[in-house]
Amino acid sequence: MLYCARCKIFMLEILQFFFSIICFRSTMNLFPVKTRRRDSDAPGTIFGIAPFDILEDILIGLANDNEHVLEHLTEYAGSFKQPKVIELIFLLSEHWCQDSSTKYQAVELLDRFMISHVEELYKSSLESMNQTETAQAKTWRSIKANLCEMFILRLASCIQITSKLHFHYHTINNGIILKFLKSADYICNKDEILKSELTVLKTLHFRINIHSPFTYVEMLLEVLGHNGCSVPLKHLRDMCVMVLDLVYLLRNPIYDTVLQASVNLSTPTSSQRSKFLSVKEDQMLLGTGVISASTFIISQDSWNQVLEHLSNITNITVNSVFEMCSAILKNCIGDIDLPKH
Repeated sequence: MLYCARCKIFMLEILQFFFSIICFRSTMNLFPVKTRRRDSDAPGTIFGIAPFDILEDILIGLANDNEHVLEHLTEYAGSFKQPKVIELIFLLSEHWCQDSSTKYQAVELLDRFMISHVEELYKSSLESMNQTETAQAKTWRSIKANLCEMFILRLASCIQITSKLHFHYHTINNGIILKFLKSADYICNKDEILKSELTVLKTLHFRINIHSPFTYVEMLLEVLGHNGCSVPLKHLRDMCVMVLDLVYLLRNPIYDTVLQASVNLSTPTSSQRSKFLSVKEDQMLLGTGVISASTFIISQDSWNQVLEHLSNITNITVNSVFEMCSAILKNCIGDIDLPKH
C-alpha cells in the first residue's frame, strides 16, 4: 500500500510538473512546406465486401478486447490525452500525410507508453529512497526534466511506430523525424531516434497494435451497412472522422457533460470521477456516440433508426448511446434539442 501511495504521488507530481512547463516552441510554425499527397494516391475505404459472419467474429473480438482493457485499467489511463498533446499529434500526422487511423492510434499508444514509462522510472527511483531529502529531491527533479525534454521525441516515435502498422500509407523514417526535430530546435541524431523508438517498443513489450475508437467506428459502420443503414456510409465515415477529431480535442468537457448527466450533479465528487474512468476509456461506447452524432448532423430522419441499430449491435442501452451522442453534439455544435428516447 505504501508503494502504491508513493507511486501515485510521484505520478501526480510528474503530470503537474509536465503540463506546467511543457512547451512546443511554436513547433508547427517551423515546419517546412508540406508535401501534399495526391487524392489518387490515397486508398479509399470500401464498405460491404466482407461477409457478415466474418464481421460478426471481428466485432465480438473487438468487444472482448474492449472489456479486457476496461477490466485492467490503470487509474492514470488517459492522463496524457491532453488537448495540446493531441493537437500536435494530429497536426504532425497530417503534415506527414498519415491516415486518420494512424493519428488516433498514436494518441492511444503515447498515453499507454508514458504511463508505463513513468511507472518504470518511479521503480528505478526507489533506489534513491535512502538518500538524503535534498539528494532525493534532486533525483526527482532530474527525472521530471528529462521526461519533458524527451517528450517531443517520444511523441514523434509513437507516430512513427503507428505509421508502420499502416504500411499502405507513407511510412515515417528516421530522416523525416530528424528533419522535424531540427526544425523545432531539438538537438538529436538518428541513433537517438532509433533508441527512442526501441524504448517505446520495449516499455510496451512490443504490444503496439492498440485499438483506437476509430477501429470501433469503422467496424460498426460496416455492420450498419449490412443492417440496411439508409445513410451513405462513405459520407457518414467522413463525418465521423471530423466528429472524432473534435471529441479527442474536447475530451474533458464532453465527458464532464456525460458524468454530470449520469450523477445529476454539476460538481461530481472525486469518487464519482474515479468510478467514471471506465466510461471515459470505453471505446465501443465512444464509437456509438460518434456515429450517432454524425448521423444526426447528416440526416436527422435516419437518426432514430441508427440509434436503435447501434444499441442492438453492441448491447449498449439506447439511453447510454443517447447520452454520449447528446454530450458530443452539445460540446461540438452547441445546445441542441434531441428527441427523447
